[in-house]
Amino acid sequence: MLKELRKQCGMSQAEVAKALGIRQSTVAMWENGTNLPRADKLPALSKLYHCPIEKLLGSKRKEGKGA
Repeated sequence: MLKELRKQCGMSQAEVAKALGIRQSTVAMWENGTNLPRADKLPALSKLYHCPIEKLLGSKRKEGKGA
């Protein structure tokens, strides 16, 4: 989900990292599911991707559904 949102915005991982003040490897880990964004990064990421915070975590929330 995060990779698709980033691509829809026409941004590279490096551009997202710079905008959020984090490392590109952190963005990559978010996108491959190794880690999730910290709660304090969600508002900025939501603004950057022009979507609600709920959408940022949508794919992970679906995996846990019904468990």
